[in-house]
Amino acid sequence: MASHPSLLLYPWLALGLVWLTAAAGKKAVLQRQSASHRLLHLALAALAFALLAYPRFQRGWLGTHFVAQTQAVYLSGFGISVAGALFAIWARLKLGGNWSGRPSLMAGHELITSGPYALARHPIYTGLVLAFAGTVLALGEWRGVLGVLIVLLAFLIKIRDEEQLMLQAFPDVYPQYRRRVKALIPGVL
Repeated sequence: MASHPSLLLYPWLALGLVWLTAAAGKKAVLQRQSASHRLLHLALAALAFALLAYPRFQRGWLGTHFVAQTQAVYLSGFGISVAGALFAIWARLKLGGNWSGRPSLMAGHELITSGPYALARHPIYTGLVLAFAGTVLALGEWRGVLGVLIVLLAFLIKIRDEEQLMLQAFPDVYPQYRRRVKALIPGVL
């Protein structure tokens, strides 16, 4: 049986701490994602996290386990969560003042293509999905699998909006970057 479910909170707390601390250094916003897309993304992300966090969703098939509840599975999921959180943190720190909570063009926006951005165009989302998937593996319930699919959909909405803004801001170099680097999964997607 898996133990220490609270251990899974630590990667998420680290992410939250970095996000709160780093938000102070962001640049001024020039243009941003529409409010309706922002609301849709936030609603989907909230639903995905609710599926994972609230015991109310452990009813019926959502609470059924898809993987054995062993210490090895739990620790593997925890390790994947930590790796995903660290990757997202690396990407967030590399992005610096160009970051915004919603797709935006910032004053003096720079196109970052090194570090984790050499591996994926949206490595923060890569890391977050990986952290989410690790948490789901550690908990082992179908509600988490549904949550991963929903959070992935939420990020695909954000990616579409970010891509449009980057193409607008960097019409000469962003198309080349898109051809060279995949959006989420290095070499695949």
